[in-house]
Amino acid sequence: MSDTMNLEDYLAQGGVLTAPGNVPARYRGELMRLMASFVDSELAASAGFANSINFAPAIKERIAASRITLEKADHAERVLNVMGSFGTDTRRYQSQHDWAARVPRDADLGTARQGGDMRLSVLHYPITGWTDAVVMNVLQGLATDVQMTELTRVSYGPLAEVFREIAPREARHAELGLEGLERIAATEDGKAEAREAIAYWRPRVAAGFGVAGSARYETLKKFGLRHLPNEELLARWEALASEHLARFGL
Repeated sequence: MSDTMNLEDYLAQGGVLTAPGNVPARYRGELMRLMASFVDSELAASAGFANSINFAPAIKERIAASRITLEKADHAERVLNVMGSFGTDTRRYQSQHDWAARVPRDADLGTARQGGDMRLSVLHYPITGWTDAVVMNVLQGLATDVQMTELTRVSYGPLAEVFREIAPREARHAELGLEGLERIAATEDGKAEAREAIAYWRPRVAAGFGVAGSARYETLKKFGLRHLPNEELLARWEALASEHLARFGL
């Protein structure tokens, strides 16, 4: 118990672990859960944007959707390789779920996990057209930017390094979405479609931040796997989303 408490103090104060061999069991469980959620979310997002490529109205937009599809799969692979260092069968892992599976459009999942994978609940909903895809990418991309401020500081060094490599490309995905949304919002019909999509996606993306007052947060904080509570991250995203949408009159 003394060793465990000393380790928690070390991690809570910014300490870093560097290899699977010096990771205790409870920490390992939380770390694997964090990585699985990221990998599953990236694979599901990649599958969703793959279906959106053919919604694109022009070549520039097709290239943007293709880039997001490719890079999200690549990000999943990078984190999955870290999981592999803990003994995960990476080949089996990536083929065990249908990453393109979606629930009916009118489903209301809240924050609950669905099915057998660990993707964020928002990634269970289907994308129905180009404007819908762009709005989803903007809102979820901004949410990912906020979450990356946590992920790049996790106390498992090899994983934090991977997240620091991934973060700029995830930020670019949100920028591509904002560029697309600006073009859509240039017409009144486009604004009307965008507002409808925002009304659909905004609460679903917000649910991905989890519940306020999460009991698990304190455990993750002790392990250096989280630094800010769900409600603070949600507030940051709300402010960021409102700022960007206001630029386009949305």
